[in-house]
Amino acid sequence: MPAKLFVGNLSFQATEEDLRELFAQAGNVETVRIITDQFTGRPRGFGFVEMATKEEASKAVEMLNGRLFRDRNLVVDEARPQPQRGPGGGGGDRGGRGPRPGGSGSGGGSWRR
Repeated sequence: MPAKLFVGNLSFQATEEDLRELFAQAGNVETVRIITDQFTGRPRGFGFVEMATKEEASKAVEMLNGRLFRDRNLVVDEARPQPQRGPGGGGGDRGGRGPRPGGSGSGGGSWRR
């Protein structure tokens, strides 16, 4: 059964092939994916590697977590499931819309909710 690993603190010059070669030292690599920004296409500095077995994934964590790779110390850990998102996506409440201290409470804007 495959096991998915989170790989953080990646160099922006690292490629999926680089990661495949690195993680192959620990066992069979099923998939590699470096996450990119959806607007710019630039790497975001992290990715995911799926190893063929949980044992190989554990070996990869032991071997590669904290290891220097392309001038950065990798963070390698078991990937956690992504939290469920509600329908329609959205970014959630980011604050800043409520009353301001010493203000009139309208938020200073002329728009309505």
